[in-house]
Amino acid sequence: MSDKFFFKGRQTPKPAYGESGYNTKRAAKLGTEALPLKLSVQTEARKVEVAEIVADKQLFANITIDADKPENIIDLSGILNKPKTVSFEAKPNRNDACPCGSGKKYKKCCGA
Repeated sequence: MSDKFFFKGRQTPKPAYGESGYNTKRAAKLGTEALPLKLSVQTEARKVEVAEIVADKQLFANITIDADKPENIIDLSGILNKPKTVSFEAKPNRNDACPCGSGKKYKKCCGA
């Protein structure tokens, strides 16, 4: 095996698995069986409603009813309203057919 540096002597040892960029100590994802959501609601009817939402999204949650405290479903709202990735169509090259359907090259039609 060749080493990244050429010299006479011992080869450098291969780095340990954790040192090579892999995250071996990844935290559990919120809403999974290992780390369920902690939600609190004020009524039994609201608990059933929130439990239905959690089941639809295939998440795990511990829902408690406490009429004295305000409702706390911030973690669930964060998972449900996760921002979507925005993607743009690539701009056509100069010599490609124009996307407007004229049959001309892009540089002679819309790219002018």
